[in-house]
Amino acid sequence: MPASDPSSATDPTPRRPARPWERAALAGLGLAVVVVLALTGFSHTDRGADGTAGAAPADEASRTAQVQALLDTWASAVRTNDEAALPGLMDKAAAPGFLAAETRRAAHVAGVEFSDWGYEIAGGSETVVPAGLVDALGADEVWAPVVQLRYAIAGADESPTRKPVALVVARRGDRWALVSDSATADDERRTWRGPWDFGPVVSRRVDTGDGKTSVVLGHPENATMVDRLAAELPAAVVNATQLWGSRWAGRALVWVAGSQDEFTALVGPNHDGRDIAAVAISDAVDPDAATVSGQRIVFSPASAERLTDVTRRAILRHELTHVAARAETVDRSPMWVLEGYAEYAAYRGTGEPVRQIAPALTAQVGAEGAPTEFPDDTDFSGYGARGSVAYETAWSINAFVAEEYGESRLTELYRTLAVGEADPETVDGRLSDVLGVDAEQFRDRWTDWVRARLG
Repeated sequence: MPASDPSSATDPTPRRPARPWERAALAGLGLAVVVVLALTGFSHTDRGADGTAGAAPADEASRTAQVQALLDTWASAVRTNDEAALPGLMDKAAAPGFLAAETRRAAHVAGVEFSDWGYEIAGGSETVVPAGLVDALGADEVWAPVVQLRYAIAGADESPTRKPVALVVARRGDRWALVSDSATADDERRTWRGPWDFGPVVSRRVDTGDGKTSVVLGHPENATMVDRLAAELPAAVVNATQLWGSRWAGRALVWVAGSQDEFTALVGPNHDGRDIAAVAISDAVDPDAATVSGQRIVFSPASAERLTDVTRRAILRHELTHVAARAETVDRSPMWVLEGYAEYAAYRGTGEPVRQIAPALTAQVGAEGAPTEFPDDTDFSGYGARGSVAYETAWSINAFVAEEYGESRLTELYRTLAVGEADPETVDGRLSDVLGVDAEQFRDRWTDWVRARLG
């Protein structure tokens, strides 16, 4: 697995191609580190020759301690829904609507059980706050430190995850106050928004076995979808554990987005939820400890209407398999094993007819014959029949291995191949080592298997 700094603020945007609605969702195995810049605070009267404010105050430690105390009070007010405390934390020139937004957030946060919620100043390189921003506020000092929201949802999160907050604070005399969490001097930083920023939150806590708790979050308007996913979660966790083994958290956090804006905020700017049903995302990965922070399965706003009972169950199981395997999965591993393994898990033990699991592949076999080669990684990003056939072909490879060699060997094959990018000869060699068969012979047997079932 690529080295990851668990302390870094991370963008959970998945790096996986979207798959067609009729099949399942994209798997978020990617990890992108967001470079967040700190902004040095400056005196209102001390200016440089370039028109920006001048040198930083001498007592950096004192300023940091004072602002951290402000952040601690802010976090407590939001977490406890202390509506009376919030106005006293705001600067007199605070951004319009900031107090109202914080008041709403606090009310919505109250609907979620957190084991941790706090704001913390993090280290980082610094850039100058423009003099125009200082002048507009008219404060003695303005500072935009690197700030992260640190939070963990009780039961579902083994450790807190951290998200960027584009905060600006100001000092008047001895008092620091909040100015904005959306105005930045460099226009690069963005405050991460969670479900509680998009409306009231409904939460369902689910016992998923061995004393572990999973959580499904959504909004009142999609509470039916939340309830359906909560009902499916215990069996989905058991399914993932039976296939993958017990070396994973055995719990999940599932979000149901209420709008395209919310879906994009949760999973990244490349996805608005129109074309995919769900995404598995993660933040920092610690490969040595085999732990992952910030793992979530996010369902798009249209999923409630467009998914059937069968496809909703399959997508949840598919994404949950990616969650289970994430700590032992390296990006750019062969897609046919990453996605095919999750697809096999999605339909494992359901009794679904193979022609219904793989309708696009069935049609291709009827028209052109059974495939003889594995799909290319680029095929999985295709729309329409190309993408569907890629996913279904990957499913068929993994289903064949499970039937011919057993599920334990299938999981061993996944672990052996999910170690990063490799040339075709290396992949074939690893396949042969695990299954004890020449790669060319394996392909011939798999082709016969597909022909027998889908021809």
